[in-house]
Amino acid sequence: MRSLSIDADIQVHLPAGHRSYAPGTAEELMLIAVDLLVHELGNEGSRSFIEQVLERYAPQAAAMAIEPAAR
Repeated sequence: MRSLSIDADIQVHLPAGHRSYAPGTAEELMLIAVDLLVHELGNEGSRSFIEQVLERYAPQAAAMAIEPAAR
């Protein structure tokens, strides 16, 4: 069971035209965001950006990387 739904109308203006999106779930919104990010930054730039964002959600892994003397 989904805990949220999204009601959005996203209009993207590109040099070659425009795109319209209407995501209804977080998964659909993520797919749109990744598509636009790859369009803007390219594959490697997008991958690097996403890795930086996901690092914020791994606090335990980051804490384990810090030596005990530094805590």
